[in-house]
Amino acid sequence: MEKIWLQHYPKGVPATIDNSQYASIVQLIEESFQKYASRPAFTCMGKAISYAEVDALSRAFGAYLQSLGLQQGDRVAIMMPNVLQYPVAVAAVLRAGFVAVNVNPLYTPRELEHQLKDSGSKAIIILENFAATLQQVVEKTPVKHIVLATMGDMLGFLKGAIVNYVVRNKKKLVPPFSLPNAVKWNDAVAKGKGIALSPSKAKFDDPAVLQYTGGTTGVSKGATLLHRNIISNVLQSEAWMQPAVNHPKKGPPPEQMNTVCALPLYHIFAFTICYLLVLRTGGQSILIPNPRDIPGTIKALKGFELHFFPAVNTLYNALVNDPGFAELSVKNLRVSNGGGMAVQKAVADKWLAATGCPIVEGYGLSETSPSATCNPTDSDAYSGTIGLPLPSTEIAIRDDDNNPVKLGEPGEICIKGPQVMAGYWQRPDETAKVFSADGFFKSGDIGVMDARGYVKIVDRKKDMVLVSGFNVYPNEVEDVVASCPGVMECAVIGVPDEKSGEAVKVFVVKKDPNLTEQQVRDYCEKNLAGYKKPKYIVFRADLPKTPVGKILRRELRDMDKKAA
Repeated sequence: MEKIWLQHYPKGVPATIDNSQYASIVQLIEESFQKYASRPAFTCMGKAISYAEVDALSRAFGAYLQSLGLQQGDRVAIMMPNVLQYPVAVAAVLRAGFVAVNVNPLYTPRELEHQLKDSGSKAIIILENFAATLQQVVEKTPVKHIVLATMGDMLGFLKGAIVNYVVRNKKKLVPPFSLPNAVKWNDAVAKGKGIALSPSKAKFDDPAVLQYTGGTTGVSKGATLLHRNIISNVLQSEAWMQPAVNHPKKGPPPEQMNTVCALPLYHIFAFTICYLLVLRTGGQSILIPNPRDIPGTIKALKGFELHFFPAVNTLYNALVNDPGFAELSVKNLRVSNGGGMAVQKAVADKWLAATGCPIVEGYGLSETSPSATCNPTDSDAYSGTIGLPLPSTEIAIRDDDNNPVKLGEPGEICIKGPQVMAGYWQRPDETAKVFSADGFFKSGDIGVMDARGYVKIVDRKKDMVLVSGFNVYPNEVEDVVASCPGVMECAVIGVPDEKSGEAVKVFVVKKDPNLTEQQVRDYCEKNLAGYKKPKYIVFRADLPKTPVGKILRRELRDMDKKAA
């Protein structure tokens, strides 16, 4: 197809990128460790660590992991929020020749058990706040080695001790647990310092990261992201950023770009943009462990000149409506990159008025490392679209028979490019379902492309619910609710929500007439991560179905809209 979008690219953005300049992610990050050794790389809770320190710590921790007898290509799970150990751990896992498995710390035991089993993870690096969850399932998983981190490990002796005391005793954020064979983070690093790190043998086409994403089959699947997939997306994103970095109205580019990392690093958006892109460009990432604490987030950002602010709509909205936001230094903000969920015009307008920097919305998925499209970063206003395909990326809008539709007509957004995953981890059947014969990844999202090549999402082909940028798949929630004692059957839909974009609503038909809403909520509390839990529970006498008995979610959505 004709790449009509190329003629609307910002000046200086290339049509293609050369991803062959790095043999692996390891080569990319080690180049940055040398090139920017003296610069601060990551800052968290007032403590900064330099590129040289990340280099030394990850080298030591990688050597420790190798000393456990793990083999090239083994999977290592990382289950932490945005703390200094996370970027060190990821670099160590990759440098040691292993595959990083990003794990959401909010997982319930059921969800964690599935991911550890499915990935075959032999080791896990986990913050003690979540150790009680691991304790409940670890014996049922392949995990043989546990490294236990604390909030204060890398904050210095005195500050670290104070932080750990507050986290454990004042805020009560560490439930009791027993993992007698776990090794403490600082002990593991200390042991590794006396061991030489054997260089990674990972190649361009080897798996680097397993990024789990919800599945229509009711369980999450691991998108297998190769070294080349993630390298490509880092280089694509870097090229796309240049018009904003060098914007004539903003003055000369800053010597070092400060990136706000309020997105969780276990999410692919932050992993690629706030971690690897920052390293590639010699920037500094300001890690925010708990972005839901808006006053705490603002306090953490004070004193920094902010240059790059990737976020989801809900965070932009919460920040710009907080009086403390006016105290932040945003006059040199170069890019505000919205993704993960739709950016609302009202929020974009308010953000632009407060910062002078428009939110440029992009689009992508775990399966695309993640970025596939983005609005030009030198835009001066909100566009209401997800922008143009990135360099080396093709977008096709197709019908159910895989035929291209006419410009302006809706169809499934299909993506081809070097950032598209190799497939789902050990699931060839699922992989085959999402790839066309000519190699396009079928996103499941319905969009339209205009005459300039700009794409707008109009609907979702899948029934996925997007809660604060996280995928929630109805089948998984329905599987859990249906197993609740007293439930006959159920159906889940997404409904609009002011705070999270969408919220989960479940319709339940009772088996036990005495079943209460609270009993269903309590059951979900035990079995679903917070963002997957139903916000609304409605009891019905029956559910609309097809002649063969399939529940009609679309009919439920239509009825719900009419009632609203």
